[in-house]
Amino acid sequence: MVTPQRARVAVYPGTFDPITNGHIDLALRAAPLFDRLVVAIAQSAGKGPAFELDQRIELARVALADAPNIEVRGFSSLLASFVEEIGAGVILRGLRAVSDFEYEFQLASMNRHLIPAVETLFLTPAEQYSFISSSLVREIARLGGDVSKFVHPAVRDALRRRYSG
Repeated sequence: MVTPQRARVAVYPGTFDPITNGHIDLALRAAPLFDRLVVAIAQSAGKGPAFELDQRIELARVALADAPNIEVRGFSSLLASFVEEIGAGVILRGLRAVSDFEYEFQLASMNRHLIPAVETLFLTPAEQYSFISSSLVREIARLGGDVSKFVHPAVRDALRRRYSG
């Protein structure tokens, strides 16, 4: 069972490579539900991210700078260990489409076994962001397309630098 103190802290984990307007929307809509929302950026070296962890953390901090109760942190451990370390009671996950559900359901079930005192909360993005994914944004940027409708200006600029030349 989630204790009242733990229930006031949520973790929104992901690779955020890069953080998109969909991620930002979800974090901003979830933040008022908690005393503190930790956007937890996974190292995920195995995925071969376009941006190093420090850069993804900085981009997320810039994009979420106006939200007073959102903290951005990186982690390289098992999510369950990170959640326990910061004393969170909720893991926040986004569901863009029905196709996301099966994988997210598996993750939530595994996390329930690893950290039974923590609940997983699913939120859906606002309709205008439901089709945005980091991988699509990276591909558009890599091919020289305009991603300004999908990401914060700082992220757009970082993508331009990353894929220019």
